[in-house]
Formats: sequence, C-alpha cells, structure tokens
Amino acid sequence: QVQLVESGGGLVQAGGSLRLSCAASGRTFSPVAMGWFRQAAGKVREFVATINWSGGNTYYADSVKGRFTITRDVAKNTLYLQMNSLKPEDTAVYYCASTQTYRTYFRDYLPADFGSWGQGTQVTVAS
Repeated sequence: QVQLVESGGGLVQAGGSLRLSCAASGRTFSPVAMGWFRQAAGKVREFVATINWSGGNTYYADSVKGRFTITRDVAKNTLYLQMNSLKPEDTAVYYCASTQTYRTYFRDYLPADFGSWGQGTQVTVAS
C-alpha cells in the first residue's frame, strides 16, 4: 500500500515562491506517473501538473505553465513542485497523487486514474 505525505505549504506574499514535497512509502513504489492537484475553498479539485515517473516527461495546466515546475527524485521516492511567481489565485490545498494507469497523452489523465493520494498541504498566497 502506497502512502503519500506532502510538506512545504505555507503563507507567502504574491510573487513569492514555495517548494512542495511529496514523500512516498510502500513496499514497492513504482508508479507510471505522479501528479499535483489543488482544491480551493468551494471549488472542485483541479489538475496542476503531471510527471512520468521513469522518463520524467511533464505536463502542466495552462494556469501554472511557466511558473511551476514538477520534478521527481526516483532514488528518494519523492515528488516536488517548485512554485514561483505565486498569485493569490494559487491559494488552495495541494495534493500529490500517484497512478498505475498508463495514458498515451498526459492531457487524458483524470483524477479518478490516481489511486493513491496524500492528505494535502495548504498554500496561501497573500496579495
């Protein structure tokens, strides 16, 4: 059973940066891909970024492209999200998730494809 634990959230001023981490544990951790999602208060959970675990290919939501960078350290079973130029609209609870589902195109991934989720970490961007 995979366990995912996020860290690194907090309060930051607009224009600032944060780096989220997601540590994975389990007997054999070898997902096809991992992703970051976020959910703002009163809104549905939305996709942020995805990374192919073995190859490192990435895909981003348009709203974060050019500002956020998803990376992973396979040896440490850890996923990262570097967030720069943060905006108040980035305020949300951020979740990491892993999937064993293979999709030809990253854009075809759905939240339901991700079987393991972390508990979330709050990111608040003050204006």
